[in-house]
Amino acid sequence: MMDMIKSNTSTGTNIIEKWQSSKKTIKARFSFLFNNEKLSDIHFILGKNKQHRIPAHKLILAAASDVFETFFFGPIATESDQIELPDIEPTIFIAFLKFIYTDETKIDHETVMSTLYVAKKYNVTVLEEYCVKFLEANLDCDHAVLLLNQARFFDEPELANKCLDSIDRNAEEALASDEFIDINLDTLTELLKRDTLQIEELKLYEAILRWTKAECARKQLAVTSENQRLVLGPAFKLIRFPLMSIEEFAIGPVQSGLLSDREVKELMLNITVNPKPAVEFSDVPREKLIRKEQIVKRFNNNYPGWTRLGDTYYDGIDLMVDRPIFIVGFVCGSTKTFIHLDGSEKICKVRFQKPIKITPKTYYRASVRMKFRTDAIYNWFGTGAQSKVTINDLNGKPINFQFAPTELKGGQIPQIIFYL
Repeated sequence: MMDMIKSNTSTGTNIIEKWQSSKKTIKARFSFLFNNEKLSDIHFILGKNKQHRIPAHKLILAAASDVFETFFFGPIATESDQIELPDIEPTIFIAFLKFIYTDETKIDHETVMSTLYVAKKYNVTVLEEYCVKFLEANLDCDHAVLLLNQARFFDEPELANKCLDSIDRNAEEALASDEFIDINLDTLTELLKRDTLQIEELKLYEAILRWTKAECARKQLAVTSENQRLVLGPAFKLIRFPLMSIEEFAIGPVQSGLLSDREVKELMLNITVNPKPAVEFSDVPREKLIRKEQIVKRFNNNYPGWTRLGDTYYDGIDLMVDRPIFIVGFVCGSTKTFIHLDGSEKICKVRFQKPIKITPKTYYRASVRMKFRTDAIYNWFGTGAQSKVTINDLNGKPINFQFAPTELKGGQIPQIIFYL
């Protein structure tokens, strides 16, 4: 019996309490019916050996999905009391049903795409939006390529555009990921068309060669230069060979053998002589994106009392973040708008030749060596260092910085310049 039974110890009798009266809200009552045979009028059969038989309720399903409404109550409604779903994993479908019955679900990187598939199949738009928001919030360059492939498959243009933006900004890392070789030809073609990929053409070509070898294996073709070009099809013409230097062209494309002798000759002339003869490959540069930099400040105050120790001083910080960022450089000196390292009133910004990627939850140490004027005695330095600083990115999402103690409570690296 599915009704709740309470024991009355004083009389030695059992009192039957109806489950409906014990549930104070519609959500509580539907939650009770989730995965429960009570009042169920349909069963779903899942699993490779059809070993999972999951009870459900047509009315509740129809209230969440127009697909279920048509299937159960439309003009050609099914008369069967059970439905086989060979294309859905039991755990995913149970989580899907839980959302319908309770408005609650738990997804992660392993289950989100399967959940999105089921939500789209049965047109449960609220769950679909939940999955897309999860993907957008957890998008990173290591998974952006594979996610782009899936976003295009599921016809999620907004998510696909965010993936493309992430790939543009982190093209080297994204195309070096293991997931890159698993994308389909349409997605690869979409990437090769982009003018905003921040990657050297030779490195892009090397990534393409990796993809062609994997595609040959998928098509059960021998890995030869002819077959590698064959699997690329028209996408091969999207490679911008004229953007390479003659040295890059010689050690990369010429050695790989995918180009014909005529194409090699024409491209060599295009790269080396002026006026450049026309070729079948674009020479439009893949433009650099304008990255929007931000600054995080770690000091509250500054003070003109730091005694120099000789002509050179070393300072450093240990930092950790909870989101991936790229550090562009530091502002060295005080939190004032100027410093006096060389007697001039200029901001001392130290910028790296190449941005440094910082992965989450890992401490990094940065140090700087500064030389002073020989007649300098004191120099401005920061005080009131904060061990934790939270700022919002350009989209309003928080980024948490944590600084480990340094040799001094003050210091001369008050600001960090970074972008996402």
